[in-house]
Amino acid sequence: MSRITDPFKRSATGASAPRRTRRHGLAAHESRDPIGFALAGLNKLAQSDLIDRVGLRRQSEQVVFTTTRSGFRTVAAAGRRFGKVASGSGPGTRPTTSRPTTTRHGDVFDLTPTEDEQKLVDVVTDYATEILRPAAAAADESCLAPVEVLAAGLEIGLPILGVPEARGGLFEERATMAGTLVAEALARGDMGLALAAMSPGAVATALGLWGTESQQQTYLPAFTGPEVPVAALALTEPAVLFDVLEPATTATRSGDGFVLDGLKSGVVRGAEAELFVVGALLDGRPTLFLVESGTDGLTVEADPSMGVRAASLTRLALDGVRVPAESVLGETDGSTYTECVRLSRLAWCALAVGTGQAVLDYVTTYVNEREAFGEPISHRQSVAFMVADIAIELQAMRLVTYKAASRAAAGKDFSREVALARQLCGSKGMRIGLDGVQLLGGHGFVKEHPVERWYRDLRAVGIMEGSVLV
Repeated sequence: MSRITDPFKRSATGASAPRRTRRHGLAAHESRDPIGFALAGLNKLAQSDLIDRVGLRRQSEQVVFTTTRSGFRTVAAAGRRFGKVASGSGPGTRPTTSRPTTTRHGDVFDLTPTEDEQKLVDVVTDYATEILRPAAAAADESCLAPVEVLAAGLEIGLPILGVPEARGGLFEERATMAGTLVAEALARGDMGLALAAMSPGAVATALGLWGTESQQQTYLPAFTGPEVPVAALALTEPAVLFDVLEPATTATRSGDGFVLDGLKSGVVRGAEAELFVVGALLDGRPTLFLVESGTDGLTVEADPSMGVRAASLTRLALDGVRVPAESVLGETDGSTYTECVRLSRLAWCALAVGTGQAVLDYVTTYVNEREAFGEPISHRQSVAFMVADIAIELQAMRLVTYKAASRAAAGKDFSREVALARQLCGSKGMRIGLDGVQLLGGHGFVKEHPVERWYRDLRAVGIMEGSVLV
């Protein structure tokens, strides 16, 4: 019987580069396009001893993130003071929509990445393989993403992927498709570290999509500057039968501003974050608010979870937090909040696809090499069929996720597509993790192999809301 191969494995092409270099880290003459910047950043990493140091920092250089809920509770990080820009209260700079996803013949969409997108994915794949994957086990155990790993993500431009090019970002067009491809590539390294690396970019993307001129001038320069702030999206709440579109956190009008009260959970790197995007109910409509970490009334508590532990998840308590009127991000009629939820679900679907691909790659090799009764266990039909089922379900997850992303990038309604993608990725992604553990037998239960961690991570896809978006 022939050995199992993965018929759906994406082929890698040579890496090179999109459209503009970052404002820092590289001289402007080195490259004017984003992938050129990304490649230069990766080359810079390769020439340093960064990879050798990942996960091996001295204890004195670490911040220990305790794994007990009662062992870590503090006020939010003071962070920097963002210089407010009073002028320009109108809409900020918006990315243009991408190429059309439909034709006169019907709802046809193109799955082929653009040259720029493919080059970016190639660079990020190298980052995920060479840096994220080796650091994943230690980061999962400590509930802390190594500083060196996150610094490498900054070097290849992850925080400015969704920032409009006019504001120092990578793409002129809306980068939803590119963001989806990047999230998938990152998750093939590790989902928890992917969340930690993507969190600042999620807030920067939100500012690029919905921020006013004043908000963009106030906050985006920090994300395109040499010291990118840690930032987090806070939508999830620790409530039974939680409905993300009806948050219990409230915003009450008070004078010329608002008072926020409530509790958020699943906040990525909340202990370090300097800026939060918080979802709250205002006049009966879910609304997004920008909240700086130094604001009185914010408290952060460790919230370690079953999976995605490297993301350093926390709870964010808001007790009488006062924010100015200009802290509202986007519209107050619920439309901006709803779009944010959909883009977040799209990001989680992409993460599920990436982690599912990691499972498929790993078990395909394992069942071909593991022998029982004198032959590889892949010769058993029960094993071969299970691997084939993983490949089939994974391709279905990928197709529906890409379709939702392509419609979002083109500015079209993608509510149906993202709902289908989330349902499929939440259920089938968890099944892929379970089957991966099953295929390894006893090895699937121990931490010597990464599949048990991927199984735990995939269970988060149907539960978590917010945290990241594309």
